Amino acid sequence: MASEIKVNNIKDTCGTAVITKCGATHTVTAEVYKADTIQDTSGNAYLAKCGTTVTLGGCGQTIALAAGASQTGFGRTGTVDWDTTPKTATFSAVSGNGYFCNTSGGAFTVNLPAGSAGAIVSFADYAGTWQTNNLTVSPNGTDKIGSVNADVSLTTEGQSVTFVYVDSTQGWINTMDSTSNVRAESFIVATGGTITCCGDYKIHTFTGPGTFTVTTAGAGTPCAPSSVDYLVIAGGAGGASGYGGGGGGAGGYRESSGAASGCYSRSPLGACVSALPVTATSYPVVVGAGSAGATNLQPSSNGSNSTFSSITSAGGGSTGYNSPDQAARSGGSGGGGTASSPNLGGNGNTPPVSPPQGNPGGTATTTGNHVGSGGGGASAAGQAGNNNPSPGKGGDGGDGQPSSITGSAVTRAGGGGGSRENSCQSYRGLGGAGGGGDSGIQPGSVGQAGTVNTGSGGGASGGIDPTPFADGGNGGSGIVIIRYKYQ
Repeated sequence: MASEIKVNNIKDTCGTAVITKCGATHTVTAEVYKADTIQDTSGNAYLAKCGTTVTLGGCGQTIALAAGASQTGFGRTGTVDWDTTPKTATFSAVSGNGYFCNTSGGAFTVNLPAGSAGAIVSFADYAGTWQTNNLTVSPNGTDKIGSVNADVSLTTEGQSVTFVYVDSTQGWINTMDSTSNVRAESFIVATGGTITCCGDYKIHTFTGPGTFTVTTAGAGTPCAPSSVDYLVIAGGAGGASGYGGGGGGAGGYRESSGAASGCYSRSPLGACVSALPVTATSYPVVVGAGSAGATNLQPSSNGSNSTFSSITSAGGGSTGYNSPDQAARSGGSGGGGTASSPNLGGNGNTPPVSPPQGNPGGTATTTGNHVGSGGGGASAAGQAGNNNPSPGKGGDGGDGQPSSITGSAVTRAGGGGGSRENSCQSYRGLGGAGGGGDSGIQPGSVGQAGTVNTGSGGGASGGIDPTPFADGGNGGSGIVIIRYKYQ
């Protein structure tokens, strides 16, 4: 049971007063008491000596200094106590402390304490922004930093530095300086389309309208880019209807260089084209439809545009047509000319971009057997119909471009084939490599459609047949493919 003992005097074993109380006055007589162990009232040692080792505190006990108390004699080990609340504005440092300095909101200054031998402070780049917004370290009064009484700027991304005050000659000297930015890299995280992987890269394929949503942007470093590579192909145009018809032009073909996502084998059109930077936001994706083939000598329409971010690829140009006679139209790639005047092929790369997104259609022949020309493709112009040697042949569509953006080589955006006027037989023009439609194989047969999701042009219908004339082949729909590093 706890009890309380009250005395006015405490004496040693010789009877000499050690502590004396008289009224409000306490008198303490200095004495020396020797012990190897001091225990609390429960018998637990809190100070013990064994040989030359003195142990303060026992197992499971906590040693604490009272509020306002200070300690001396323990010394430092060359490190600091880190303040884990980041500093965001000018402040004065205290010796023995380390500070995380966040300059993402702007540069600021830290004032060093007055120099005294052994004083130590440390600073670390909290957000990896010192290369953009510097941290200025300013000495106190006439103190020096590295023998000079002047400010210094810390300008390296991810830097951390420790200063120790040595003497009045050199002042503060940096004893530890890390210039490496050891941070986990953040990669792009995104959703949308059909997602596949190829090594360290993700590929989002859109075969119809959708949204590419970035939830995390990359770190913006060579190992973790904040940019994406792309392939954007517009819809192809339908082929012509009737005698000597032209093939539809392929949709515009635009691609980046692949530098942001593994340097895959991209088309020549992607050379020197930068990847697109992205931020954490949503990007609408439009995949252009191919236009329907012409019907009974009437015109077809251009294919529809495809878009992603700042990139727009133009729909393929439609073919020339009769009643009334019209020249082929321009587009991503131009439509092939028909065997009537005017018989010119449509221009490619319309509207113009660099590098060009497509090529012109061929110019048709209006004499003799009246042969139509092929539509332009991503890598080549449509061929003119050949009227020599007889009986001639419809022009082939221009070839498309190959790309390995999905991990394997695929050719897309070929032009449609043109047909030849003949009442007995048809020597058809072939569609360009990459999905271009062939022209009809015989009089009265429809043209073949461009392959879906390649942006290829449709082929013209075959030869002459009794009205109504056969339809041209439909243009192929476009595609949008986005690729980036994700690990």
